[in-house]
Amino acid sequence: MFPSLKFGCTLVLAGLAASLVPNVASAITAEVARKCQALTAAQFPPRLPGNPAAGSAKGSGRAQIDYYNKCVANGGKPDEGAAPK
Repeated sequence: MFPSLKFGCTLVLAGLAASLVPNVASAITAEVARKCQALTAAQFPPRLPGNPAAGSAKGSGRAQIDYYNKCVANGGKPDEGAAPK
């Protein structure tokens, strides 16, 4: 009796976990991704032109990622308040 109860509880928990997973996934379009990548590159120019490994002249890597994510979230229109000073 105990193994069947354990199996039943496992099924109930698995069903509950599966029902809590959202089934809506939003994907960005290639056009929005390209536009945001170009805007991010313009907003955060490399310290040495032609050498992306040299780092950015403005802001940090985290600032670049945040800027890109906000741009994607706004559908390709960056939030001007997110730009580094």
